[in-house]
Amino acid sequence: MKDECIICGAPLTYLQKDIEIECAVCHKRENSKTVCKNGHYVCNECHTSGIDALIGVCLAENSRNPIEIIRKLMALPFCHMHGPEHHIMVGSALLTAYKNSGGDIDLEKSLLEMQSRGRQVPGGACGFWGACGAAVSSGIFVSIVTGSTPLKNKEWSLSNLMTSKALNAIASLGGPRCCKRNSYTAIIKAVEFSKAHLQVKMELDKIKCIHSNENNQCIKERCPFH
Repeated sequence: MKDECIICGAPLTYLQKDIEIECAVCHKRENSKTVCKNGHYVCNECHTSGIDALIGVCLAENSRNPIEIIRKLMALPFCHMHGPEHHIMVGSALLTAYKNSGGDIDLEKSLLEMQSRGRQVPGGACGFWGACGAAVSSGIFVSIVTGSTPLKNKEWSLSNLMTSKALNAIASLGGPRCCKRNSYTAIIKAVEFSKAHLQVKMELDKIKCIHSNENNQCIKERCPFH
């Protein structure tokens, strides 16, 4: 399944400047830097269509391992090889494992908040913003569980520190993008962070990638999960 465009499978082109283009699914027009070589564009909202289903999956989950949880989410029909859905799934898997590991949160409310915030991080943020959405999602996770706001002290610091640790680990592996690799990396750093700073110990096991054949840009042996 070496597809890029979710409409026709053609390779994607990433532009340096926004163009106005129509979504091939909902037909709304907006600015974007991403279009396939056949001219298709799919907006973030349509790309993540169906992601609400993850809330029910997470609420029924009892695993303390966020990698195990996110792999179940990645197997759902809404999830593609790459895409902004990962910006929601990383934090959702972490919130679920955190709750199951003794974290004191209202999981349903937290998952809804994760959806609301994660949807605001667009596809391509890794390359265009210099801030991978998987790393940002781990920071949102810490922000939610600590109750951080722009006016908080320790909570504000912790959520930004979490994002920075995930970003550093992701950047150290090098590009090009891989939403699976970046998601796994962000989750590993968040599990370490939770134990050190939040006193909640989640579980992890060895990760072996099962998506390499779906990724045209797989970095193979450079990836720690290959």
